[in-house]
Amino acid sequence: MTRRPSLRVLASLWVVLAMLAGAGATWLWTSSDAAWRDHLSRAYVTGLALHDSLVNGGPTPLGTTLTPLREPPPLAPGWHETVLALTGGGRPDLSQGLRLSIRVHSPDIQYPVSRVESLGGTGQAAGLASVTRTLAQFCSQPQLYLQSGSGPWVRVEGATIWGCDAAPSDRRLLAGAVAIGALAALLGWVAEVSGAFTAFAAALRDHRARNAALPVGGVEELRQTAEAVNAYVAQDRAALENRALVLSGVSHDLGTPATRLRLRSALIEDEALRARLEHDIDEMTSMIDGVLTYTRAEIGAEPFRQISLTSLVEAVVADYQDVGLPVTLRLAPPRAAPSGTLFARAITRPLVENPTILMRAQPTSIRRALTNLIDNALKYGRSADVTLEADADDARISVIDRGSALSDTDLARLTGAFQRGENAEGASGVGLGLAIVSTVAAQHGGRLDFLRDGQGLVARLQLCRNWA
Repeated sequence: MTRRPSLRVLASLWVVLAMLAGAGATWLWTSSDAAWRDHLSRAYVTGLALHDSLVNGGPTPLGTTLTPLREPPPLAPGWHETVLALTGGGRPDLSQGLRLSIRVHSPDIQYPVSRVESLGGTGQAAGLASVTRTLAQFCSQPQLYLQSGSGPWVRVEGATIWGCDAAPSDRRLLAGAVAIGALAALLGWVAEVSGAFTAFAAALRDHRARNAALPVGGVEELRQTAEAVNAYVAQDRAALENRALVLSGVSHDLGTPATRLRLRSALIEDEALRARLEHDIDEMTSMIDGVLTYTRAEIGAEPFRQISLTSLVEAVVADYQDVGLPVTLRLAPPRAAPSGTLFARAITRPLVENPTILMRAQPTSIRRALTNLIDNALKYGRSADVTLEADADDARISVIDRGSALSDTDLARLTGAFQRGENAEGASGVGLGLAIVSTVAAQHGGRLDFLRDGQGLVARLQLCRNWA
């Protein structure tokens, strides 16, 4: 099997990758931001040089050309025009020197004049530089026209300075995507590892872990842990199966001498001695059968299948009633539920009388558990009243006896193997009946509880309806 990287190696790798992704995103952001600042600064400096060329006859800025016009520039149909006038003070209200008229024609943008006026200080050159800087901020193909005083209009070509092609690539969105993607990938990996450990812990807590292998996957440490637990569970199950096999062999081997003992005891003329000997033989065989049954219940090899719990309980109770034993069954009464729509008044309709309770279970194990509860109620009480109720998740079988008097200490230890209450003195059995019931309940995702009733003791067997 190919060895997978350990959690330490994977975590270190993810940390390094996250740091590299963060460094890359930071570099993309800062380099893009610096490129944009350089681009805007270049446009601003070009505006300063352009003003010097128009007013003082200085050289034409690099990347621009000036073309005098005989007439004012016409506005093409569908285009937007931005008009601005600057005096020597840089603002229309500061009338100093020659007036500089500015017109910007754009096929798709109306430039914000207020933003232009707020940049560049108070000089006219700074105002024109703010205009060229604003042109460089937006992606368009603007046409810039200037007029100094009452002179001719001049068309300024500067696409290499403030056109779309001159703008640097804005990679800040890419930087944000890289950072968010790296964070999402890291959090996803952490969630995957955490989910694998959570699923493993849930499977380990599951009572079915003894019957089904735990999922093997995830990081190397989790895989090794799952394989070790599966090996331990398999070893434990093999030990239980060997124990059951040995007990089956012992039970089979003891059958022949037990039969001979019964035949020979029949020849004993003393009835009292014969009765005691037969009682000892019965107790010996019942002890072996009880231990064998308990071991088989621990193994839980019977497959789960869909059954009608109502029919099973009715059949068990009917078997006792056929031989005249005081066992009764009471199904939970149906509950009325309101039904209606948004436009109709809700009407209370009774549910089906004695609805069938369906669930996935091991029918032989459930029958054995219910039989043990009823036998205990008949043995230590005067009767056994069985009730059955269920909801969407669980089914509950309660067996009520009439006469059991057990202390809190007895109730706490009754589900252990070979444990019997103080009221069991003189009764047959080895104390495995309730231990078997508790094991069956655990294998069905439930539990065995004891409650005090006004006239006796309630043994409640709770089962999960969709456990397997």
